[in-house]
Amino acid sequence: MNYDDPEPFPGGLRGMEVYWAGRYEFLNNAGYQLRPRYRPGWVPSWHASKKSRWNVEDGVFLEVDRIMDAVRTKEGTIVVMKRIHKSVHPLEGEIGRFLSSPPLASDPRNHCCPILDVLSDPEDPDVQLIVMPLLREYDDPKLVTVGEAVELFRQLFECLQFMHEQHVAHRDISKLNVMMDSRPILPNSFHPQSTDMERDFSRFLAPRSRTAHPVKYYLTDFGLSTRYSAEETNPLEIPIFGGDRTVPEFQEDRTIPRNPFPTDVYYVGNFVREYFLQEYTNFNFMEPLIATMVQDEPSKRPTMDDVVASFMEILSKLSSWKLRERLVERKDNIFVNIFKDLHHVSFRTVPLLLTRRPALPTPQA
Repeated sequence: MNYDDPEPFPGGLRGMEVYWAGRYEFLNNAGYQLRPRYRPGWVPSWHASKKSRWNVEDGVFLEVDRIMDAVRTKEGTIVVMKRIHKSVHPLEGEIGRFLSSPPLASDPRNHCCPILDVLSDPEDPDVQLIVMPLLREYDDPKLVTVGEAVELFRQLFECLQFMHEQHVAHRDISKLNVMMDSRPILPNSFHPQSTDMERDFSRFLAPRSRTAHPVKYYLTDFGLSTRYSAEETNPLEIPIFGGDRTVPEFQEDRTIPRNPFPTDVYYVGNFVREYFLQEYTNFNFMEPLIATMVQDEPSKRPTMDDVVASFMEILSKLSSWKLRERLVERKDNIFVNIFKDLHHVSFRTVPLLLTRRPALPTPQA
């Protein structure tokens, strides 16, 4: 079937939406119910009302055609499905399930996106549908305090340490693959395809503070990940570019095999450097550690065990007041900073102090 055909009418199914609609009964029998837009015999709700198709739930189309949301009927929870080709990413489902399996799933450092199910497409043996919890981009809404950012760093560093202990290299850590479980700050959830709206499209979101309601962060997307045996102490792989294309060793001869574990260290260090150290003025205390992680020479980078040990030492020296600081953007001038400081102290710092919220928002296990 050609999934590139145009939509049959304004707001109708288009592109890969036709694929998902064609799998409605299969998914329903497997315990996953798609939204009304993809049900057999769907009649657009705006045809019988005066509402615009932009203002109704079934008028929302897919943002990313390989990602579909559904309700897992057994628990009534919202999940997402990722459509992959085994011929392209043969290990993604296998590695994801390994990291989600007991006893690994109970390790508090395991912040790998859980794999709830892996379905085989009934019409195409090369296609798998990987079922995962509904997660949200880590910075939507933006982090507000130094403590919130430091807690993100802690969870990411420990997660990568955990993965490396299992002899798994992620190989594609970038902004797009750092997500969060937003339920603590968005208790009414959100619409997976229109993320500024609540699930039922009744209102815009009103997020709660993540210092008052700590969230758990996740590393996602194991499409490029590789698992090794314990005996492979120096595995070598031909470089593959992921979302972060700045890896120093990949700028040279890309036919030279490289150890992917030091590259992972670069990826997570560069993530912190690019989206925090270069964006905000509050992270001087992280600069020495990050500088070691992003060195050009892979052999000089620390292991993730070393990174976590150094980070925990840094964290032990940060005061509560430092952790409660608002994130100060480098682009802001003095007048903007004065206004933001007053607002932050009045509406963030004081209320959180009065309610005895910890400055480091670590979620309960």
